[in-house]
Order: sequence, then C-alpha cells, then structure tokens
Amino acid sequence: MTIRAIIASVFVIAAAGSPATAAASAPPSYIIKAVADPTRPADDRKLDADRKPAEVLAFARIRPGETVGEYLPGSGYYTRMLSNIVGPKGKIYALETTTWGQDNIDATKKALAEPGRGNVTLDLAPLGVFHAPAKVDLFWTSDNYHDLHIPKYANVDMAAFNKRVFDALKPGGIYLIVDHAAAAGTGATLSPTLHRIDKATVIAEVTAAGFKLVGQSDILRKHADDHSRTVFDPAIHLKTDQFILKFRRP
Repeated sequence: MTIRAIIASVFVIAAAGSPATAAASAPPSYIIKAVADPTRPADDRKLDADRKPAEVLAFARIRPGETVGEYLPGSGYYTRMLSNIVGPKGKIYALETTTWGQDNIDATKKALAEPGRGNVTLDLAPLGVFHAPAKVDLFWTSDNYHDLHIPKYANVDMAAFNKRVFDALKPGGIYLIVDHAAAAGTGATLSPTLHRIDKATVIAEVTAAGFKLVGQSDILRKHADDHSRTVFDPAIHLKTDQFILKFRRP
C-alpha cells in the first residue's frame, strides 16, 4: 500500500472513531514524584503547566525498571523525568544527533552529568540514525519527528528510520510521538517552515513500518492555535496545538 493510500485509510479510521482518543487518567505516584523532583531546573518546571508532563508520561504508560530510547533529548526536559521513573533498574538511551552542532550536544551532556543520572547513556549519530545498545520497551520522541522531514538538516529516509525504531523495540513495545500539529492535508510540507506536521502523515508513515496505532490523546490540544504560524512565533511559542500518538510493535 502506498503512503497516500495509507493516509486515506487513516481518515476512514478517524471517522469511525477507532482507535479511540484517550481521556487523561490520573498519573501513578512514581510519575508524580518524578515531575515534582525539586532538582529539576526551574526553567523546566515553569514549562510544566503547558507541557503537562505527568499526563503525557502516564499516557505513554512508562514504568519503573523499563528501558527507554529517547530520540533527540535536547536539554533533557523529559530525560530527567524518564530517568527518575525507570530508576536504578531501568535504562535511558539518550539518542542525540550530531547534525545540530556542539551546543546542542553540550546541552544534552550537561543534563546527563547531573547526580543520579547513572542510568542514562548518550549515543551520538547524524539525524535519522541512532544506535540503541539493547532492545527498548519504549521509544520516545517529543516535538522532533517533524525535523526528520527538513531537508536542510538531512535527507532522512522515513521508511528506513521507522523500521529502525521497529527493530529497536521489544515485541509489544511502544513508540510514542508528540509533535506540533499542521493543518490537515498538508503532510510534511510545512515542516521546513512552520516546524509542524500533519498527524495523518505521521500515522501513515509509522504504520507502514509495521506498527499498530493503539492510542491518541488530546492532552496537548490547543484550539486557539490555527496552525498557520511557525511554532517559534512568540504569540504561540510553547503553546502550540500538539498531538500525541501511541503505536505498538506487534
């Protein structure tokens, strides 16, 4: 089946109401504790009201002791919380890119150098490539999937990337994608300019790699965002309309 045909089927699924959009559920105590960690940077905690990390992490169903591949962790906003949740028996693979330069790498390294981050290891590779040392329970990427569609960064083969994610996950493992929503029908055409992507395109690409879409969430919906502005516009920066998609490797 072509990507265009898969996108068409996504709209049919959405119209039928399956899979259902998940309602927010109360986060478990270990997630609440990770978010409330007083050692998290103050600038990170200021973002929590809009990013709603407890609810997003609960939707992903991450648990203590699990192994997580976090793709493009940046300055470690989620890395710290993921590290706290999986604990000493778990593992976080921080899969960062060399494509965006040394400042980005240094920001990631700074987060990983903090006390208590012994369960986090760093991998560096060009955009669209990563090396997970072992199979993971959860592959996580937040606000970066669209970047894989920006040619000035890299010409990423999305089919190959999503197949690499599939192979990195344990059977039954979860692929969690959070990203800035683009207008329906625009595909990835606005990724280079607005840093947005159409949800249907993400679903089409990921399911084409063999994943099953098992959940969506409106936790980060922002109806005031009309999808016409770059996500860096001061009027909507950090307050964009975002979708959350949860896929499972069979």
